[in-house]
Amino acid sequence: MPAETSPLAPTPLLSGPQPPAPAPLSYRRTRTRTLHLAVAIDGGSGQHPPEYYVELARLAERGALDFVTLGGGGGRDGHHGDRGRASDALALLARVAPATDRIGLVPSVDAAPSSSSAAGPALDVATLDWVSGGRAGWTVTVPAEGEDGEDKDEGGRARGRDTGRGAAARQRAAERAEARWRRAGDAIEAAALAWDSGDGPRPPQGRPVIALDVTEPGARAVAARHADIAFVRAADKEQADRIRGELRLLTAEMGRDPDRLLVLGELSVDLGGGELGWPAGMVAAPVADGAGGVLFSGGPVDLAELIADWQRSGVVDGFHVRPVEPRRDLERFVNGTAALLQHRGLFRSFHPGATLREHLGLRGRAGDRLAATGGVMA
Repeated sequence: MPAETSPLAPTPLLSGPQPPAPAPLSYRRTRTRTLHLAVAIDGGSGQHPPEYYVELARLAERGALDFVTLGGGGGRDGHHGDRGRASDALALLARVAPATDRIGLVPSVDAAPSSSSAAGPALDVATLDWVSGGRAGWTVTVPAEGEDGEDKDEGGRARGRDTGRGAAARQRAAERAEARWRRAGDAIEAAALAWDSGDGPRPPQGRPVIALDVTEPGARAVAARHADIAFVRAADKEQADRIRGELRLLTAEMGRDPDRLLVLGELSVDLGGGELGWPAGMVAAPVADGAGGVLFSGGPVDLAELIADWQRSGVVDGFHVRPVEPRRDLERFVNGTAALLQHRGLFRSFHPGATLREHLGLRGRAGDRLAATGGVMA
């Protein structure tokens, strides 16, 4: 992408040829060397026994995928509304852990509403990290407005929901969403301190991997400060690139290396087209699904082409896919899409280590204080 110069850049003092102005930070990225692939195993409809999730996780593991995710409420966003359903996701993945060896296990759990109650998620995720031998992560979610009772202002006072319309109402809603994400950031920070201090079980990885969906603008500053993985729901490369550029700038402002925040495109995938693919001259492309997500419909080869194109262009480091029909689509994703990417040398055929941080190339990134004091580090 061509370099862009700022209109505020100073005029050179020396005459003659000058070196080109550096590209903006958002484009100063190295091409991703490792493609990362993950899958949600909570799609489809109806309730399933633990053996169902074990079956899907083992299939994903055979394909060398980085991790599986599971939402407490079974929905795309992982919003649960109550701690009981979040515990279901944790309990199910705790059942999956001894039946698998390498695959990462990442439940969606709402951030505690205040730092004082962050011990709950911190302890739960640390326990899963122990049970899995260092393969746990935490997709941090926030309750939708009204799910956790009345929304509260920064002073903790209850506020009613704004049912008005227009720009002012949308602005107020955006401000409340941003406030919820700020509280989530406080909860993540409190959890990290608990993991570092060793209160309760100390996670084998130092800190479990933190993931956030950053499609909502209010989540991006939190991801820039705290996250290891950012999920982006984007229907085209340009949108994904804009969000990634913003994330890189925010991450640098936080004093972090922008290349250490992995960005994964998030797609619902319908591979019911099988091996037929699209007619000649037509290209399968993701489309907005009308419910805040992005849907890809086509064959496994079509999806492999899209993944390779997006990763090669540098707008994402990989993809988190949500199979529309889990048994059918995950099988076709693993044995079709991932296998083709492996054949082309774009995706590994084995897990490089024992922990989720090792799979993601984030070894040694978290828990530096533990390492300095002789603590356990992945």
